[in-house]
Amino acid sequence: MAVMITEECISCEACAPECPVAAILDESNEKNPKDGVFYVKPESCVECVGHADLPRCAEACPTEGAIVWDMPYTMDFNDYYKNGNESGAYKIREHKKKGLMLPEIKSQSFNEAITMDTRTAHANVGEF
Repeated sequence: MAVMITEECISCEACAPECPVAAILDESNEKNPKDGVFYVKPESCVECVGHADLPRCAEACPTEGAIVWDMPYTMDFNDYYKNGNESGAYKIREHKKKGLMLPEIKSQSFNEAITMDTRTAHANVGEF
């Protein structure tokens, strides 16, 4: 995933149109497990690697603390996302043939300059 939207989200809709891979779901989308805030699909988010220096969603967001770093969507964090899906923190897409689209099926690009301490702390995107 790499980024997540927190409860600080004011649902202003500024972030979703900026996402180059359509990874952001609005609060009314049935695939969004969060109530009242937008949601970043971890299996789709690429942290804008190859698109921009920082995630475009965070650059568009007017609310400090609404978009924060999360763990990379890589095999190293397969259990993190599997457990998060089981607890309801994430809603990972399920493919008809491949099953749950966890990092073991398809990992995503991530910004290697972001430290694990920054990710673990869920620090604001842009503050690293």
